[in-house]
Amino acid sequence: MDTISRENNSMLPAAGVILGVIALILSAVAMVKISTANRQIAELKDSLTKVDALEGEVRNATTSAEQAKAAADSAARGVSSLQSSANTAFSSVAEQITALRADLDKVHSPKAAGAKGEKGEKSAPPVAGEGEYIVKSGDTGRKIATANGVTVADLKAVNPSVNWNGLKVGQKIKLPQKK
Repeated sequence: MDTISRENNSMLPAAGVILGVIALILSAVAMVKISTANRQIAELKDSLTKVDALEGEVRNATTSAEQAKAAADSAARGVSSLQSSANTAFSSVAEQITALRADLDKVHSPKAAGAKGEKGEKSAPPVAGEGEYIVKSGDTGRKIATANGVTVADLKAVNPSVNWNGLKVGQKIKLPQKK
């Protein structure tokens, strides 16, 4: 045997064995820690996948909400435009109806207010006579005026508070004096 091994024969092999055991224990602990870390990494990957999926859903929801808001804004503009068009159309129709009523009054009343008499003078405004007429079913201003030999304009002039579009049965109407 050689001289080195005889002289140091006391502690060296025991120290080698102890170091080997310590290295084995440390490697086992490291393996357990790596395994635990790998499991945590796998769980974090699953969580990250879920977060990515939720993020995608949030983006889709945000896009859908923005599209819905744009559609609602567009619909509101359309309704506003439609209201404006309808108001314009109603105003136009009201003006036309007013003009037609004026034309009808002129046609029904040959002696309109301000018309010249035979001598070139303005005729006197109509005055209520002593007679009254009681409205019957189906009566109109024109029927009443014709039946009593007066003009529609004179009849309306002596009854300014009467609603000629809503005559009621039994309603009393003043008759103008006949000229």
